[in-house]
Amino acid sequence: MSVVVASDLDRTLIYSAAALALTMPDARAPRLLCVEVHESRPLSFMTETAAQLLTDLGDEALFVPTTTRTRKQYQRINLPGPQPTYAICTNGGHILVDGEPDRDWHARVLARLADECAPLAEVQEHLLRTADPVWVRKHRVAEDLFAYLVVERELLSEDWVKELAVWAENRGWTVSLQGRKIYAVPKPLTKSAALREVARRAGADLTLAAGDSLLDADLLLAADRGWRPGHGELADADWTAPAVRALPERGVLAGERILRELLRTVRAPR
Repeated sequence: MSVVVASDLDRTLIYSAAALALTMPDARAPRLLCVEVHESRPLSFMTETAAQLLTDLGDEALFVPTTTRTRKQYQRINLPGPQPTYAICTNGGHILVDGEPDRDWHARVLARLADECAPLAEVQEHLLRTADPVWVRKHRVAEDLFAYLVVERELLSEDWVKELAVWAENRGWTVSLQGRKIYAVPKPLTKSAALREVARRAGADLTLAAGDSLLDADLLLAADRGWRPGHGELADADWTAPAVRALPERGVLAGERILRELLRTVRAPR
């Protein structure tokens, strides 16, 4: 039986120092492995136990890193285990096959975006015009597919985020607040569509998924079984679904628990 495991990365399997949530006494903290360096500084981590679990998972299933990161941002990550045959980047806008972008898939995505939602330029203009410079630190566009802001979360207007979500909804876009980033993403740009394509190519009999944010909800619903941690947008909204298990763990230990659950399911008799 062929099993495809698609997992979000940031705050699901890998964690910045600010997101580790190490609440135990220092002497009992887990050993950490750095899996991303940016501008010569360590940026993302997982526990050493999680690293071994991911290596084992990659040996027994088709593991597909699935991220809203751009291809360039994804390629900074050095995950343990076998090199993935497939990776999903830019929230489904790109499928990498042995590290190279699949041009046909990307062309299909662009055609859907042109047909089904307002153009990126309109959304970008709205963000530039309405976001308050007091709390905006950066305006960014991800590979000409979606836009996001880097903000000072303590100063951010929650009412503005709600108003943006309504405005975007009417134009075929969705809004997600993750840490210090506010994403505006076209609704047709989904991780789930890319997962279905990878599963089709792999001839998968079983698909598993994990994720923590609003942008992962469609991924979890598309899989046969899914898991989410006890932190993140989905946990904050108490979101779940019949085939999705909500785990209590938060922070880097949630990543370890998710990998245990994925590996246990892959190894279970079917």
